[in-house]
Amino acid sequence: MENNIVVGLDIGTTKIVAVVGERNKKGKYEVIGYGHNPSAGVHRGDVINIMHTAESITKAVEQARKESGVDIKEVYVGIAGQHIRTFQLQREITRSNPNIEVSMEEIREFIKRQYNTAIMPGEKIIHVLPQFFALDNHSNILESEIVGMMGNQLSATFHIVTANETALRNIYYSVARAGLTVAGCVLEPFASAESVLDIRDREVGVVLVDIGGGTTDIAIFNEGILVHTAVIPIAGNMITDDIQRGCSLENSIAEKLKVQFGSVFAEADGDTKIISIPGYRNQSAREISQTSLAGVIKSRVQEILECVDFEIRNLNIVNPFIGGIVLTGGGSKLSGIISFSEFITEIDSRQGYANEHLEESSFSDILKDPIFATAIGLLIFGIRNEEEKEEEKIANKNKLSTISDVIVKPDTTPQKPGGPKRGSGFWKKVGGLITRAFDPDEEKIN
Repeated sequence: MENNIVVGLDIGTTKIVAVVGERNKKGKYEVIGYGHNPSAGVHRGDVINIMHTAESITKAVEQARKESGVDIKEVYVGIAGQHIRTFQLQREITRSNPNIEVSMEEIREFIKRQYNTAIMPGEKIIHVLPQFFALDNHSNILESEIVGMMGNQLSATFHIVTANETALRNIYYSVARAGLTVAGCVLEPFASAESVLDIRDREVGVVLVDIGGGTTDIAIFNEGILVHTAVIPIAGNMITDDIQRGCSLENSIAEKLKVQFGSVFAEADGDTKIISIPGYRNQSAREISQTSLAGVIKSRVQEILECVDFEIRNLNIVNPFIGGIVLTGGGSKLSGIISFSEFITEIDSRQGYANEHLEESSFSDILKDPIFATAIGLLIFGIRNEEEKEEEKIANKNKLSTISDVIVKPDTTPQKPGGPKRGSGFWKKVGGLITRAFDPDEEKIN
């Protein structure tokens, strides 16, 4: 992207958030502008009305454009919804030459091949995430450790994430209708993890739970590896719906009630507080006790946390999650939810803040709000992805330059009959290329 500036766009069920940023000279992620707007046309993470969603996107992006002064053209968007499916995949290949070191380019090519994996009709692979590699008799090797090793049989376990093609298409059409193009599509819990977790969290084991408006997204890490992702179709909007039905209120009033007075537990001192609610049109004001409100909220939050607990226990991971459960997203702001999470799951829990990796700025206090977790994660993911593409471009350019040097500028030193001697200029150049691409064993070059 132009000037290394990236835009993360969170198309949520209740809100659209656009965050503009870059990596500064100190290596920190810096937000230079943001915008947010109520969401329309999205239900439980899925775009169901392209026109309404596009209008919401346009308003949020326009705010971000004014804040940052950047002409926004491309965005990294998040995707969630009940259609998301994940599975484990094991693949093995025989390397063309076991006597050369495994390169990052070779690993990237191995990963890219898995995007051609046969999947169910109507689905598309959006992520291929390597977990562990194996090389001959060596197993459980991390991606960072496999580079530089030598061997014959290379295998890996991949975490595959698929999405419904129609859901993807609706996101792309909504973004296009807003006058933008999609630079990349990222699973939302994966993005949220980028903003609220650090390397140490992932290494010791951690469960990221993002309670949004339409879905609750889960990303589980163990020993530095993303081992599981899940999307639960129960979240903040269902809590609002429960309050609306249970207290016979308008949806907008129920949402305000949840945000201002929402708690998983009633007041511990036993002194029941009464909340006065304006009547509809000319109707008289109504009253509801905070205890009754907490009872409605608690039932739905318990259902969410029990689903989270099921996903954790279903993995059968022996190692304890030392990093605990990190709750983020708008639903994580409910009073008492942290202690309730610990009660349900028996795992230490804490609040995850979205500015974990951001440079201090005038936006710091605002962006600390968990509702920005996904958008900021998309920004971080996008910046890293753009940097990797630039590295690949440079590597490919250097490779072409080396080949050009070999072809265009061969060593013209006269040779004795029988061909060039090993150690001559010709063999230094061509031998170097052959060593990387084919066979480094000089005894086989005669």
